[in-house]
Amino acid sequence: MSDWIPPRSPHGLIQEDLWPNEWKILVACVLLNLTTRKQVDKVIDDFFEKYPTPETLAASQEEDLHDMLRTLGMWRRRAKTLIRFSKEFIGGDWSTAKDLYGCGKYADDAWHIFCVGDWRHVEPNDHALNDYHNFLREQDGSSQSVEASAA
Repeated sequence: MSDWIPPRSPHGLIQEDLWPNEWKILVACVLLNLTTRKQVDKVIDDFFEKYPTPETLAASQEEDLHDMLRTLGMWRRRAKTLIRFSKEFIGGDWSTAKDLYGCGKYADDAWHIFCVGDWRHVEPNDHALNDYHNFLREQDGSSQSVEASAA
């Protein structure tokens, strides 16, 4: 992690609450994949209580996660992804979030914004990340919002 401290926004992204723990930020991104924040909010506290570190999650069995993840949909796949992702995270053989299993553009953008502070070089596609990204641009005074510049 860098010395970057992401400012709190009026948007209340889940990543803001999980900072500075980059593993938890990325887990949240995996949990949010193809579901809603409302659904993730129902399970995330219990999830991190049971699996507080990448080591505890990497050592778990897929079946251990099924009941907790069932309400998010794709629970079998999500369990497998979270375990493999955590093992790769621990292994440290990655330089950006998209190098990790289960992390696509959304997770990589969130990692660059919240963990690295390299928000000026990403163009998020997710509406919540766009809101936060635009908030950072406004705070920085660096440029117009993404929506305004696209018009």
